[in-house]
Amino acid sequence: MATNTNRLAGIAYLTVDGQSYMLEADATYKVSTVKRETKSGQDSVHGYSEKPEPGMISATLRDAAGLSVASINAMINSTVMLKLANGKVIIGAGMWTVDVQEVKTEEATFEVKWEGRDGSVTEN
Repeated sequence: MATNTNRLAGIAYLTVDGQSYMLEADATYKVSTVKRETKSGQDSVHGYSEKPEPGMISATLRDAAGLSVASINAMINSTVMLKLANGKVIIGAGMWTVDVQEVKTEEATFEVKWEGRDGSVTEN
């Protein structure tokens, strides 16, 4: 099968600790390690402050009979991997879930967000 070098978006796959999950939509990631804020005075721009920013991967997943949403909420040291249509592989190491997962029963979907230390998410 020929490789499609023009594909930029669309198909994506998500695994956590080697387990595949049904990715419904909205996979996002953040590889930034710092957040900067401009500091202005009354006379001029003085510079900026800088704070560490957590790495982040999030997605909307599909609920299924064999899936335990509680087990996702319990994740505290997980490796999250996204394989994207453009060939990139996004890896988050030592990730934990944040927020509370709420299942929307009409579509059997729920949102999950993992965060980790600054620099914990890389793109290859």
